[in-house]
Amino acid sequence: MSEVLSKYLPEQAVEPCFELIKLNRVHLKIVNERQTRHGDYRKGLSGKHEITVNANLNKYRFLITLIHEIAHLVAFEKFGRNILPHGVEWKMTFQRLMVPLVRPEIFPKSVLPLVANHFRNPTASSDTDAKLAFALKQFDERKPDVYFVHEVPSGSLFRIKNGRIFQKKGLRTKRYECIEVQTGRLFLFNANAEVEIIPG
Repeated sequence: MSEVLSKYLPEQAVEPCFELIKLNRVHLKIVNERQTRHGDYRKGLSGKHEITVNANLNKYRFLITLIHEIAHLVAFEKFGRNILPHGVEWKMTFQRLMVPLVRPEIFPKSVLPLVANHFRNPTASSDTDAKLAFALKQFDERKPDVYFVHEVPSGSLFRIKNGRIFQKKGLRTKRYECIEVQTGRLFLFNANAEVEIIPG
């Protein structure tokens, strides 16, 4: 298992994560990308703790996702099944499990302070923390024709993964106003949303 984990995790995080997996009797599956989630946890009918994590995540995102899902398992086991999935018990558990891994040997300098800040009050998804999500995305393998919304010139057209086409307008506080071409409806995009620019 350590050998498998070393392909997906920062080197210094492999052993602590392996210990957590053994301690909590986790059946870990590394799966193909799912658009809607990075990972999930469920207790199988047999009573086995099953965690899945997407194989395409970069090492830092994979680590945060794995600990996120182990935190669900530990919180449910400790506090019972009636707690909110991302409630206060889960947050405390996630912090407790993650804080020992927030170290310069594990996270690069560009990400470390953002991770430390995020774990003062972790959210259900690190994607909602725009600064952290953007910093983590710098380590993704990006296809050459994929851009972030903040890189799209104002007034230009772009396409999202499901094929819908938008025109970028202006910045509203932290997100970008974009008009869907087909419907004329206004949508707000995070700066780090990945899109394909349509040549003008």
